[in-house]
Amino acid sequence: MLHCMGYRFRLNRADLPGKPDIVLPKYGTVVFVHGCFWHRHRGCRYAYTPKSRVTFWQRKFRRNIERDREVRRKLRALGWWVLVVWECELSKPERLARYLASKLER
Repeated sequence: MLHCMGYRFRLNRADLPGKPDIVLPKYGTVVFVHGCFWHRHRGCRYAYTPKSRVTFWQRKFRRNIERDREVRRKLRALGWWVLVVWECELSKPERLARYLASKLER
Protein backbone atom coordinates (compact mmCIF):
# COMPACT_ATOMS: atom_id res chain seq x y z
CA MET A 1 0.00 0.00 0.00
CA LEU A 2 2.70 2.49 0.97
CA HIS A 3 4.68 1.71 -2.16
CA CYS A 4 1.59 2.28 -4.35
CA MET A 5 1.10 5.60 -2.57
CA GLY A 6 4.59 6.63 -3.66
CA TYR A 7 6.42 6.12 -0.38
CA ARG A 8 9.76 4.34 -0.25
CA PHE A 9 10.75 2.45 2.86
CA ARG A 10 12.85 -0.25 4.47
CA LEU A 11 11.56 -3.29 6.32
CA ASN A 12 12.60 -4.57 9.77
CA ARG A 13 15.67 -2.45 10.44
CA ALA A 14 17.49 -4.38 13.14
CA ASP A 15 19.68 -1.37 14.01
CA LEU A 16 16.67 0.47 15.50
CA PRO A 17 15.03 -0.30 18.85
CA GLY A 18 12.20 -2.79 18.46
CA LYS A 19 13.17 -3.59 14.84
CA PRO A 20 10.31 -1.54 13.33
CA ASP A 21 8.23 -3.26 10.66
CA ILE A 22 8.46 -0.29 8.27
CA VAL A 23 10.99 2.55 8.28
CA LEU A 24 10.49 5.65 6.15
CA PRO A 25 13.82 7.49 6.54
CA LYS A 26 12.83 10.45 4.34
CA TYR A 27 9.92 11.16 6.71
CA GLY A 28 11.74 10.28 9.93
CA THR A 29 8.96 7.82 10.63
CA VAL A 30 8.72 4.20 11.74
CA VAL A 31 5.58 2.09 11.57
CA PHE A 32 4.78 -0.92 13.71
CA VAL A 33 2.05 -3.27 12.54
CA HIS A 34 0.77 -4.72 15.80
CA GLY A 35 -1.36 -7.81 16.18
CA CYS A 36 -4.42 -6.88 18.23
CA PHE A 37 -4.19 -10.04 20.35
CA TRP A 38 -0.49 -9.83 21.24
CA HIS A 39 -0.23 -6.08 21.71
CA ARG A 40 -3.68 -5.62 23.34
CA HIS A 41 -5.52 -3.24 21.05
CA ARG A 42 -7.83 -1.57 23.53
CA GLY A 43 -11.52 -2.14 22.75
CA CYS A 44 -10.80 -4.56 19.90
CA ARG A 45 -12.64 -7.86 19.68
CA TYR A 46 -9.38 -9.60 18.78
CA ALA A 47 -7.71 -8.55 22.04
CA TYR A 48 -9.39 -11.22 24.14
CA THR A 49 -7.75 -13.11 27.00
CA PRO A 50 -7.72 -16.91 26.76
CA LYS A 51 -9.77 -18.70 29.42
CA SER A 52 -6.96 -21.06 30.46
CA ARG A 53 -3.70 -20.00 32.15
CA VAL A 54 -5.11 -16.51 32.70
CA THR A 55 -2.25 -15.40 34.97
CA PHE A 56 0.34 -16.47 32.40
CA TRP A 57 -1.43 -14.55 29.63
CA GLN A 58 -1.95 -11.42 31.71
CA ARG A 59 1.75 -11.34 32.59
CA LYS A 60 2.72 -11.98 28.95
CA PHE A 61 0.46 -9.20 27.68
CA ARG A 62 1.69 -6.78 30.36
CA ARG A 63 5.32 -7.42 29.34
CA ASN A 64 4.43 -6.87 25.66
CA ILE A 65 2.75 -3.55 26.45
CA GLU A 66 5.67 -2.41 28.62
CA ARG A 67 8.18 -3.38 25.92
CA ASP A 68 6.15 -1.55 23.26
CA ARG A 69 6.07 1.58 25.41
CA GLU A 70 9.82 1.44 26.04
CA VAL A 71 10.61 0.91 22.34
CA ARG A 72 8.44 3.90 21.37
CA ARG A 73 10.20 6.03 24.00
CA LYS A 74 13.65 5.05 22.69
CA LEU A 75 12.71 5.73 19.09
CA ARG A 76 11.27 9.15 19.93
CA ALA A 77 14.46 9.96 21.85
CA LEU A 78 16.39 9.16 18.65
CA GLY A 79 14.18 11.61 16.74
CA TRP A 80 11.80 9.16 15.04
CA TRP A 81 8.07 9.71 14.63
CA VAL A 82 6.35 6.45 15.69
CA LEU A 83 3.10 5.19 14.16
CA VAL A 84 1.21 2.06 15.15
CA VAL A 85 -1.10 0.31 12.71
CA TRP A 86 -3.34 -2.34 14.23
CA GLU A 87 -4.07 -5.69 12.61
CA CYS A 88 -7.82 -4.98 12.52
CA GLU A 89 -7.21 -1.73 10.62
CA LEU A 90 -5.75 -3.65 7.69
CA SER A 91 -9.25 -4.76 6.68
CA LYS A 92 -10.12 -1.15 5.71
CA PRO A 93 -7.33 -0.21 3.27
CA GLU A 94 -8.83 3.07 2.04
CA ARG A 95 -9.21 4.37 5.58
CA LEU A 96 -5.71 3.17 6.49
CA ALA A 97 -4.23 4.87 3.40
CA ARG A 98 -5.85 8.18 4.38
CA TYR A 99 -4.54 7.84 7.94
CA LEU A 100 -0.98 7.08 6.81
CA ALA A 101 -0.97 9.89 4.24
CA SER A 102 -2.20 12.39 6.82
CA LYS A 103 0.53 11.38 9.27
CA LEU A 104 3.35 11.23 6.72
CA GLU A 105 2.48 14.59 5.15
CA ARG A 106 2.47 16.39 8.50
